[in-house]
Amino acid sequence: MSDKMKTFNVGVLGTGDIFDVYVNNLKKYDIVNVLACAGRNLDKAQKKAQNHGIPRAYATATELIGDPQIDIVLNLTVPAVHAELTMQALLAGKHVYSEKPLAASVAEGEKILTLAKDKGRYVGCAPDTFLGGRLQTCRKIIDEGRIGKITAASAFVVSPGHEWHHPNPDFFYQPGGGPVFDIAPYYFTALLSLMGPVKSCSAMAKRTFEHRTIQSEPRRGQTIEVEVDTHLTANLEFTNGALATMIASYDVWDSELPRIELYGETGTICLNDIDPLDGPNLFGGPVLLRTIGTCRWRGTPRPPFPEWEEVPSQHQFNETSHEENSRGIGLVDMAYAIREQREERASAAMAFHSLEIMEGILKSAKERSFVEMKSTFQRPEPLPVNFPHTK
Repeated sequence: MSDKMKTFNVGVLGTGDIFDVYVNNLKKYDIVNVLACAGRNLDKAQKKAQNHGIPRAYATATELIGDPQIDIVLNLTVPAVHAELTMQALLAGKHVYSEKPLAASVAEGEKILTLAKDKGRYVGCAPDTFLGGRLQTCRKIIDEGRIGKITAASAFVVSPGHEWHHPNPDFFYQPGGGPVFDIAPYYFTALLSLMGPVKSCSAMAKRTFEHRTIQSEPRRGQTIEVEVDTHLTANLEFTNGALATMIASYDVWDSELPRIELYGETGTICLNDIDPLDGPNLFGGPVLLRTIGTCRWRGTPRPPFPEWEEVPSQHQFNETSHEENSRGIGLVDMAYAIREQREERASAAMAFHSLEIMEGILKSAKERSFVEMKSTFQRPEPLPVNFPHTK
């Protein structure tokens, strides 16, 4: 059947915490059909398949990737094997949609991009939260010129770390973890989707604690070694001339910093969540706007100053829950992109650029240098308000 008409069969690799959210969302769309799943534990994979009405369960990634009826592989495995399994799927002629990050290094990411091009296959990558109502509302404000040309931005993702809530927080303090690779990709992707590619970056970093004590069950009291820097300050120079400042940290007990602010020549957009887990890694949330006529420094009225204007979302996907959200709409958009022979919005090119920024920040902090970006990407088109109908 031609890609212009077909429903795409999806095989899911990995049956961890985010499996259920992805599968529940994919069930809503006619263009995709979850045909199979695979995990390291066959019993668990079979139970997941039974719970969701998935016809096939496999014990290994190789078996699932080898299924001739699978069109798209959804890669929900741990980051360390993202590149390996994505390339295995590409070699088998499958399209791939991967959880973030695209790969553990720029070198691995380059191999994925090259192989996808050689095979004529699509590769998409999370996070797709920038397709949610909140960031699409920000995009609409920018595209309508309501704050003028973007001149700068700030982003803050700060917390006391994961040993306070996660049962096995070791990974977050090992190479491939840390605040830059953990939650910062949501913030990078948000900025990239709104402002386009980055030209260069610089950063400084420190490791506040050499060891951390787990406070969560069942390993409460155990000590883990910290192998990565846990507080980083970074500067990004965008190709459009805008500058952005980011703080990413596991060393902050509490904060009232906004998650993201965007500064234009005539106004400011503010995403003012207090909780760092309620920032750009959610699909919904308030968007606050102040423009030159209402800001506290210019124009009228004079004090008392007006409140920020909350701009209502006209888009879909406005969830503010980590348990129930719209993860997977990036894959759905990719399926339509394959059918329509256009670029997917949650693209491998943007994910690779984000990966290069992350690696560049760590390099800059280590070498005390500026790092020039080599890659670029096309800023994704806004998601239509009437995104394709659900079942």
